[in-house]
Amino acid sequence: MLYQLYETQRALLSPFAEFASASSKLYSHPLSPFAHTPMADRVSAGLDLMHRLSKEYEKPEFDITSVNVGGVDVAVQQQVALDKPFCRLLRFKRFSDDLEALARLKDQPTVLVVAPLSGHHATLLRDTVRALLREHKVFITDWTDARMVPVEAGPFHLDDYVAYVQEFIRHIGADVNVISVCQPTVPVLAAVSLMASAGEATPRTLTMMGGPIDARRSPTAVNNLAMNKSHQWFEHNVIYRVPVNYPGAGRRVYPGFLQHSGFVAMNPDRHLSSHYDYFLDLVRGDDDSADSHREFYDEYNAVLDMPAEYYLDTIRTVFQEFALVNGTWQVEGRLVRPQDITGSALLTVEGELDDISGAGQTRAAHELCTGIPKARQFHYDVIGAGHYGIFSGRRWREKVYPIVRDFIASHQDEGPAGARPAPARKASRRRSASR
Repeated sequence: MLYQLYETQRALLSPFAEFASASSKLYSHPLSPFAHTPMADRVSAGLDLMHRLSKEYEKPEFDITSVNVGGVDVAVQQQVALDKPFCRLLRFKRFSDDLEALARLKDQPTVLVVAPLSGHHATLLRDTVRALLREHKVFITDWTDARMVPVEAGPFHLDDYVAYVQEFIRHIGADVNVISVCQPTVPVLAAVSLMASAGEATPRTLTMMGGPIDARRSPTAVNNLAMNKSHQWFEHNVIYRVPVNYPGAGRRVYPGFLQHSGFVAMNPDRHLSSHYDYFLDLVRGDDDSADSHREFYDEYNAVLDMPAEYYLDTIRTVFQEFALVNGTWQVEGRLVRPQDITGSALLTVEGELDDISGAGQTRAAHELCTGIPKARQFHYDVIGAGHYGIFSGRRWREKVYPIVRDFIASHQDEGPAGARPAPARKASRRRSASR
């Protein structure tokens, strides 16, 4: 019933949002007589803010059409490599008429970015993809809003997520380097572990960033909620059925609007201050700051529904039973054994100020992946970075990306990674760099 009430509210606010937008322009357009009345700038700014607070936010586009590779601008085309009911595997194909640049593109490593299925769209990693495209061939998982998936497509469990990751890795090939951001660190580690246990070739490198590998360490507010409420509480309080006006009508989901409310509730003062600053920027005519605000919140406010089965599985497996670190997690009857991974190199990345995945949660992967030689295990602490800072923004571009780039590059001349011991050779020592 809550979902239906939300949809009713959204329908009622839609005309008001459009009216606020039009009225804002009426008080700001230089040819409008209202723009020259007293306090017109404040009235326009207030109406614009009302429009943004009441409008519906659609899924943004990646909007990456070109990238500079070695000083040459090359075109980028977004392609669908695989299309599954709950996810599309996207490829960012790069094109160039410059023969030298083309040769450079062909020799660059391939990266699969596994985006989180935890409320926001994969476009939240736009900055991640844009940086990687300079020196890598890039694929990314683009998870589908569950309300857009017909009930006939069946349920989607955490086990299905693991199977999707395995299928994507096999499709791209064993030379792939996998980067998982936040939530997918757990199913990605499970997927690669199962492939190693079965004797399949595994990715050359695994980069895990800000994820709850061991959610017992430095628990955050997110962890505490998941650990202190029962599985039944989540099923009875946050799971609803999709209304009839969507293709997925009747499907049980964790609605995006509830997730968004939770995101805002974690830092209400910060969001209130940000919106007030936006109002002042509009009044002052600071278009650059106002555009930055719009860009951030266009992404932040665009959320998707998660399949109920997947969400409840994640709560139980990751945050209540800690099945991965306890060695009890089974996927379709097969035990997840990270210690069976031997041929992949491992890098974990954590943000000093991460309030989503606490300190040590991602680093715990090293204690599980005992089959990977210590010389091929690395860790990086990003000083001053919060959760989003490790994959987006200035700290990502200036601090984290160079570490990830060099880590991937240093493991490209080795043989294909498989479920076998790595060649015995001297490698750089494991790092715990804080810079």
